[in-house]
Amino acid sequence: MFATLIDAAQLAAYRRPRWRLFDCRFDLRSPQAGAAKFAAGHIPGAAYLHLERDLSGPVAAGRTGRHPLPDRAAFRSAMRMRGVDADTQVVAYDDSGGLFAARLWWMLRWAGHAAVAVLDGGYAAWLARREEPPKPHPGSSSAGLAADPAPKSASLGDIRASIETGAWTLLDARANDRFHGRNETIDAKGGHIPGALNAPFQDNLDSDGKFLDPYALRRRFESRLAAVGDKPVVCYCGSGVSAAHNILAMTHAGMAEPALYAGSWSEWITEPANPVET
Repeated sequence: MFATLIDAAQLAAYRRPRWRLFDCRFDLRSPQAGAAKFAAGHIPGAAYLHLERDLSGPVAAGRTGRHPLPDRAAFRSAMRMRGVDADTQVVAYDDSGGLFAARLWWMLRWAGHAAVAVLDGGYAAWLARREEPPKPHPGSSSAGLAADPAPKSASLGDIRASIETGAWTLLDARANDRFHGRNETIDAKGGHIPGALNAPFQDNLDSDGKFLDPYALRRRFESRLAAVGDKPVVCYCGSGVSAAHNILAMTHAGMAEPALYAGSWSEWITEPANPVET
């Protein structure tokens, strides 16, 4: 079972007929661009998932973030209809360093399915693959769309309570300028949740757009978290997408899996009373 990352050679060598591949390419500023890219070319056998139609629930102005989670039972049913069952290995990919594929990775595990991995290096790595021996992969284990979720999620109320008690460490995956309230071009208000630390998701990747090795990832996050002690971590971002990238990176590094605040910054700022730091 591949449960975090899979490389292109492994995908080519180990892929079986019951595996399901999902193309998650997306552009926040051009929502139809990903589907157009898929139509122009994709990994054989892949199906396309749209961030806003397939990987998000309805947006309620003034109440939700930009990409709220869908109803979990409905998402579970939709994935079953796409051929994902207890024996299915799922592979998600994009062309953004795993940014959008990590959202599907987190959501499938949230729905109870553990056998899901992100294609390291994405579509470009698949196109550039060479015939080479694949790296060893871990042994298989049972996985399925069970009723109980694997990863943890946090609500807006949980985040408010955490600010008051200091029980959690908040880790913001956005770029440094947006975290500090500069150059905010997506959300109506700039800044970050009080007390949060910044760990831009882009720093999980090397110059080829692939994830750093587990040791380097662990060192990166441990250095970020060294000053706050051994508290549970909650990851957030602008709308609950790039935060999943940090969760994937920390899980791949063998660290305790953080919770996801899916509403993230775009939900936090819907209530004027919620405090903001810049």
